[in-house]
Amino acid sequence: MHVLFIILVALIFIVVAIAKFKIHPFIILLLAAVMVGFLIGLEPQEILGTISQGFGNTLSSIGIIIAFGSIIGTFLEKSGGTKKIASTLLRIIGTKKSPLAMNITGMIVSIPVFCDSAFIILSSLNKALSKKTGISLVVFAVALSSGLYVSHVFIPPTPGPLAAAAALEANIGLVILLGIVVAIPTALVGYFWALRCNTPLPSTEDITPDITAESTEELPSLLAVVAPILIPILLIALRSIASYPTAPFGTGTLVDVLVFIGHPIPALFIGILFAVALVDKTTSGQERLGWISTSLQDAGVIILITGAGGALGNILRAAELGNLIETHFSEIQLGLFLPFILAAILKTAQGSSTVAIITTATIIAPLTPSLGLDTEIAKALAVLAIGAGSMTVSHINDSYFWVVSQFSGMTTKTTLNSHTLATFFQGIVAITLLYILQLAFK
Repeated sequence: MHVLFIILVALIFIVVAIAKFKIHPFIILLLAAVMVGFLIGLEPQEILGTISQGFGNTLSSIGIIIAFGSIIGTFLEKSGGTKKIASTLLRIIGTKKSPLAMNITGMIVSIPVFCDSAFIILSSLNKALSKKTGISLVVFAVALSSGLYVSHVFIPPTPGPLAAAAALEANIGLVILLGIVVAIPTALVGYFWALRCNTPLPSTEDITPDITAESTEELPSLLAVVAPILIPILLIALRSIASYPTAPFGTGTLVDVLVFIGHPIPALFIGILFAVALVDKTTSGQERLGWISTSLQDAGVIILITGAGGALGNILRAAELGNLIETHFSEIQLGLFLPFILAAILKTAQGSSTVAIITTATIIAPLTPSLGLDTEIAKALAVLAIGAGSMTVSHINDSYFWVVSQFSGMTTKTTLNSHTLATFFQGIVAITLLYILQLAFK
């Protein structure tokens, strides 16, 4: 039982070091791995070997994928693709339902673009719509932030769920398909809560009307904009279907092709080709190269944190935590709720959804058999349960909270009453939906 105590101490160490002392998660996760290794009695050389193996195995499976996804997101952002999606949805849904349009826009855009960046990009559009419709900017802020958040925690190639899928050895195609199923109603929960937050704010002077017809005509076509997002997702989903034991597409060359190009690496590389095609011909090659360099720098931080999480996870496997849980706690049927609760505690305590996802996934990975989460469907649901926990809740220690607050002109109290409560309700609804899905697939 002392091993459980060691894990608890390690978790407290991670949370306090990140939240209170502002030490980078990459350093802390590696230090925690070393600390746990010594405390469970591993030899020094064994600790180093286990950490290196866990770090390398994790990066070999998702490092390239995260980098490719980041490049797609950067080109979609720089080309004006995010605004094109928003303006198109506004024309379809109408100005009166514009908060819903922003909610859906957020859900689509945040698949390749980090939610913080996407909110900043679209915040001026929120302000313009608020001025035009007379609807409080708080409504638009929460509708957009909650839409962005669901894809950030549920749908690969966003780094968090991608890392969790790698740690739990879940089928990425299944994670994407089930993630979309859960993300849509969860996003709508945020939208309906946003409608209740019609708090008036002081008028702002920096409103830029980005919804004019002239600006829309200068943007890329909708088909060109959605291609870098939807084509990789479609290819990955087709690969999962083609690889299914019942062989729905039969056998032969077609299946071999689908299995190859549907692997996340080729699929996302194809997405990059479509993303690069979005850029105006007046953009110089040097400028495009700069965009790629910036996106790789952003991806590098996430990749390193993910690798450090993999190192910690490998140490926990060496501790045989799964056997311990199965021996002493087999009668407690927590199932999906354990990853959800653990991710929610980590998220609420230290602020970062990505760190909460990666840390939880590394702890849960060796426990999946004892939790009854070792089938293909169950692993995918476990990844999404971790995602649901990692959005519960976003408050003052979360950088995303301050992006939503500052770019919408909301006070801290207003943001807590609107955005923070939205993430709480979204997390609870999401884990409920996942539990229902688990019962349905039994």
